[in-house]
Amino acid sequence: QVQLVESGGGLVQAGGSLKLSCTASGSISSINKMGWFRQAPGRQRELVATITGAQDTVYGDYVKDRFTISMNAAKNTVYLQMNSLKPDDTATYLCNADLWASDPRRWGLYWGRGTQVTVSS
Repeated sequence: QVQLVESGGGLVQAGGSLKLSCTASGSISSINKMGWFRQAPGRQRELVATITGAQDTVYGDYVKDRFTISMNAAKNTVYLQMNSLKPDDTATYLCNADLWASDPRRWGLYWGRGTQVTVSS
């Protein structure tokens, strides 16, 4: 069983910062990529940022220069540093991982349950 657990969400004023963490645990052989997505009520799930094991990153256009994704491969943990937060950033932030599980060995895309980020104006 592979599990992803997010933490670090909360309530912050506009212009403030938060740092999210997501750790993958269980029978993991290797992680190809981890990422953050977000979903607000009535809106489609959208990409925030992804990072590969080689540290290649991709960001959604609306978070460039404000958010930074990083990964500690030894800890199977991905982070999202969010600065200059805006009310439009309010959403549930979900972590995912593209990985090879072991015992039995199989590829899968796994999701966490999400952590709520609320930005007040």
